[in-house]
Amino acid sequence: MIRTIIDFRRHYRELQAGDAILGVLALRPGEEIKLLDLAARGVAFFPPVLAQLLSRSKVAQAEVLGEYMVPGSFVAYALADLAGQLCEFEAKGAVVAKRDRAHLGLGVSLWPSLETLYSLAGLQGLTYPLVVQPFLPGARDLRVVVLGDYSEAYERVNPHSFRKNLFQGGSSRPAGLTGELQDFCRQVMARGRFPYAILDLLLDPEDGRPYLSEISFKGGLTGAGLSQAEFLRRVAALEEDFYRQWESSSKTLP
Repeated sequence: MIRTIIDFRRHYRELQAGDAILGVLALRPGEEIKLLDLAARGVAFFPPVLAQLLSRSKVAQAEVLGEYMVPGSFVAYALADLAGQLCEFEAKGAVVAKRDRAHLGLGVSLWPSLETLYSLAGLQGLTYPLVVQPFLPGARDLRVVVLGDYSEAYERVNPHSFRKNLFQGGSSRPAGLTGELQDFCRQVMARGRFPYAILDLLLDPEDGRPYLSEISFKGGLTGAGLSQAEFLRRVAALEEDFYRQWESSSKTLP
């Protein structure tokens, strides 16, 4: 059983079926191939490999979980991808662009139209890939925490900016978590194989329909009733449950 990134790197080449890696790995960019290699060798992971890769990349989330995002969301890997969407977005109005692997809202930008973003990209190089999504003015922004049978939500608000996260000047208030929202979160998590997650949702201002903004294994909990220490304790309990099951199954192998 591998529990630390140091042991992961030390024993990477010798790991095989029957071994397991416990916890989210603090991989360096480029090390993701090791996860795929070990999964192909039959090494077990908690959280699963797919979830770990998705949690690291907004682009990966848009590709795999795009069906749960605002309709029209796409990934631009080059200028041609922006050009290819111009006709589709002609009547959609403002768009939001998200730089991959940027955190705290620092890689998020708002554009009056895709044409504006494309025109800028044609004059100077952008940092690709980018996730591009139609802007939903007036959408509510919820952060949902799901840990086993525990779940809660709080709303992030900012009357001065479309950026609602607390780092960018937003504030928080408790929010109800309906059965519909819980079901939506569980569907997203099941698709991405997340055993626990922190999800950012956008609620359509017209009908309240939820859309996934981002999903991760960690994030700020300033507005949550759950403390960071309790969050980590619950995550550790889930990891220990996996460890006990793995240990039990390994003892019964021929």
